[in-house]
Amino acid sequence: MENNSIQHMVIFDLKHAAGSVEAERFLKDGERLLTSIPVVRNFQVFNQVSVKNDYQYGFSMVFDSQADYDAYNAHPVHVDFVEGRWVPEVARFLEIDFKNYGA
Repeated sequence: MENNSIQHMVIFDLKHAAGSVEAERFLKDGERLLTSIPVVRNFQVFNQVSVKNDYQYGFSMVFDSQADYDAYNAHPVHVDFVEGRWVPEVARFLEIDFKNYGA
């Protein structure tokens, strides 16, 4: 990760049962839609396996700069995904944004 880049992660639970068609659709649609935004790099989808954390899923991505992160947040595809899918389908979440220490 470069000095000015931001690692954006969100861990979450869905209102859908784990492994259900609806859950799989949400994860695949999230990846497809969010990676269509040009500033998104290194997008990954995760399934939680630790007994120390009870969230089920995670999305992770990198932005080269704060300007790219801001552009992502304002991008119509992101806004539509949040309003049309995230809000109605996500039960709870935790969002974490990191920069390299000392950057």
